[in-house]
Amino acid sequence: MQRILVLGAGFAGLWSAVGAARKLAEERPPHEPIAILVVDARPFHSIRVRNYEMDLTATQVPLADVFEPIGVKWLQGKVTHIDAAKRKVKVETAAGQETLDYTRLVMALGSSLVYPSIPGLAEYALDVDTCEGAAKLRDHLQSLPSRHASTGRYTAVVIGAGLTGSEIASELPARLAEAAGERNGTRVILMDHAPRIADQMGGAQPVIETAMHALGVELRPGVNVTRVTASGVQFEGGESIAAATVVWCGGMRANALTKEFPVELDKLGRIQVDEYLRVRGVPGVFAAGDCANFPIDGRHDSIMSCQYGRPMGRYCGHNVAADLLSESMLPLRIDYYVTCVDLGPWGAVYTEGRDRKLVTEGEQAKRIKQMINRERIYPPRTRNRDDILAAAAPAVQAAPLEDVDMGA
Repeated sequence: MQRILVLGAGFAGLWSAVGAARKLAEERPPHEPIAILVVDARPFHSIRVRNYEMDLTATQVPLADVFEPIGVKWLQGKVTHIDAAKRKVKVETAAGQETLDYTRLVMALGSSLVYPSIPGLAEYALDVDTCEGAAKLRDHLQSLPSRHASTGRYTAVVIGAGLTGSEIASELPARLAEAAGERNGTRVILMDHAPRIADQMGGAQPVIETAMHALGVELRPGVNVTRVTASGVQFEGGESIAAATVVWCGGMRANALTKEFPVELDKLGRIQVDEYLRVRGVPGVFAAGDCANFPIDGRHDSIMSCQYGRPMGRYCGHNVAADLLSESMLPLRIDYYVTCVDLGPWGAVYTEGRDRKLVTEGEQAKRIKQMINRERIYPPRTRNRDDILAAAAPAVQAAPLEDVDMGA
């Protein structure tokens, strides 16, 4: 039996599998059986972009709820090696190592947080890159009241003032206040080596600063961290801040297994693909999401985000199945880009374009962010075959602003 093997069940991987199932289900008369198998280290699809939130309950969608109704198989395990020449993939499972063959492969193992060689950073800093990391931060904050009273017990330092850093910094004042109870002295500091906080955020930058001031978050731009310890952080020049909580929100890099393919990678470790999501120069291999890169609007490289990962997955799934069936594939092009940053109790900020032109902020932007986080980016949770397959249609959704009644 021919097999489509999908590595990863994040936004790109999940939708690649469902998109392939949708395309195969459309064939009349029915084609020869083609199996779809998804491999992921977790038994659930993680809504990763919500990891900064306090309640993580709704951020995990069981793979069985999405794949079983549409006949897609999945295997829990860690991918350890890819041999594109032999079309084999090694996976470490609870039962031991397995070797999987494939007819077509989708590389969608995503990205991970980069930890630079700052002494103590990897050892003492927390993060919200994964659901496990977010849970560790939650448990850490809840443990603070039981710790020995010390300077910095209720101080949090967030290093990296991009989108993720801004979102977790906006949440921490309330979370620290809850942990501290009636005690005073909570403190949240957002820092970055750039000359301004949220320096790359265009029209959203002054809005983010305004929100941080309103929330009581201290801003420290233009500083470099030289060491992280169990009791705080140290800066270039000798200054230090006592803090029991340090959250690292540095840059991202594609999964290291992209190096297994005989291709040149971009500066983020991503594989170059064409507009059909095919890996250039490697027969039978497609890639999508944070592992893949191409000029998604014809001019600009794709950006690591669920905004692009989801449609890349839908088109990739359609195309990998079409390729197996010797049918025409569909090119992907997305001509818009938006940014919506959650700013906690203050609201949110919404921009359009690569230059991030400010469109709306505060409560209106918050409604858009909640619609994105709680509805738009989820697969159907009905366990209904038709609902799930319909959601994987190879089409680009309208910009999120068009899905929200701003007059409500």
